[in-house]
Amino acid sequence: MLKRIMAVAFLLLGGLVTQAQSVNEMVEEAKQLEKQMKEEEALQKDKEILKIQPTQLDALNQASQLSARVGNRQKDKSDKINYFNQAKSYAQEALKVNPNSAESNLSMAIAMGRMALISGAKDKVAASKDVKKYAELAIKLNPNMAQAYHVLGKWNFEVANLNAFERGAAKMLFGGLPDGSLQNAIANYEKARQLDPGFLLNYYELARAYKENDQQDKAIEVLKKALTLRNITQDDASIKADCKKMLDDLQ
Repeated sequence: MLKRIMAVAFLLLGGLVTQAQSVNEMVEEAKQLEKQMKEEEALQKDKEILKIQPTQLDALNQASQLSARVGNRQKDKSDKINYFNQAKSYAQEALKVNPNSAESNLSMAIAMGRMALISGAKDKVAASKDVKKYAELAIKLNPNMAQAYHVLGKWNFEVANLNAFERGAAKMLFGGLPDGSLQNAIANYEKARQLDPGFLLNYYELARAYKENDQQDKAIEVLKKALTLRNITQDDASIKADCKKMLDDLQ
C-alpha cells in the first residue's frame, strides 16, 4: 500500500515538474517572438501561459506591455481602449503577484499612460497621477530602468502641455497636479538614453521635447542619431519614419 502511495506521489510530482519545464519553455518562446518583432504572436503565447499558470510574472508583464503596444497601433478608438484595459488588467495581476517588482510597476505606468493619451480631460488627469506614481516606484525599485525614466519624461511633457480645460479639471478634482516641465522631460529622456542608447522611441520623444523647448539644433542631433539605430521592436520602422519627417521639417 505504501509503495502504491509513493508511486502515485512520484507520478504527480513528475507531472508538476514537466508542467513547470513546459511553462518555462513557453516563456522563453514568448520572449523570442517579441525579439523577432512578432508581438501579436508573443501576446497569444503569453495568454496560453497564463491559462496554465495565471501568476507567471514574466508572462503577465510581457502581456501587459505588449497589449499596450499592440493597442497603440489600432485605428479604432474602442479597440485601443480594449487593449489598454487589458494591459491594465495584466499589470494589476502582476502587482498582486509582486508589488515590489520594478517591471510590474513599469507595466502599470505604461498602461495608464496609454489610456491617459486617449482620454477626456477628467480621465486623463486621473490616469496621469497613476502614471507618475508607478513610474517613480519603478525607478525607486530599479534606478537603472530606462523605460521608467522614459515614461516619467513623457508624463512631464504631457503635463507641461495640458490645456486650460485639463488644468481646470486637475484643480477641481485633485487640487492640481505636480508641476511637469519640458526641462524635466528632457532630463528624464536623457537619463533613459544614457541607460539604453538603443531605445528608439526615446529619441523621437526627446527630439519632440527639444523642439518644443526651442532647442532645434539639439532636436536635429538626436533625430540624426535615431536614424542610425537598428530596429528592435515592431514599431521602430514607423518611429524612424516619424523621426525622418521631423528632421526634414527642422532642416
